[in-house]
Amino acid sequence: MKKFIEEFKAFALRGNVMDMAIGVIIGGAFTTIVTSLTENLINPILGLAGGTDLSGFVLSLGGIELRYGAFLTSVINFLIMALVLFCLLKAVNKLLSIGKKPEAPAAPTTKKCPFCCSEIPIAAVKCAHCASDLPKDEK
Repeated sequence: MKKFIEEFKAFALRGNVMDMAIGVIIGGAFTTIVTSLTENLINPILGLAGGTDLSGFVLSLGGIELRYGAFLTSVINFLIMALVLFCLLKAVNKLLSIGKKPEAPAAPTTKKCPFCCSEIPIAAVKCAHCASDLPKDEK
């Protein structure tokens, strides 16, 4: 049992798990901000077109209330959050790539046979496709 607890502690305190936990907590707080933005600023502006708040739109069918206004609010919340997270991720990636140099291209591992234009290994002295002897100076 002691070994199990030690393994769990090593797993839970690894950087990836801690980063994920912090991300979930920040995401929850961010959701509150986006919901507030939608309900307090965007919905009233959209409600001007219909004269009412968007979340108040309800459709009654046989005693069942379909609150499509609340659903539209959730969709707007999602779209705003997705847009903000996309922009945030794009900015972070740009910041991370500022100091990096582009990677050098990898050395080629094949060449073209001058006789049949087939791909062959660089070290080949005879083409496997057309059986031609390759010139020694070509690489």
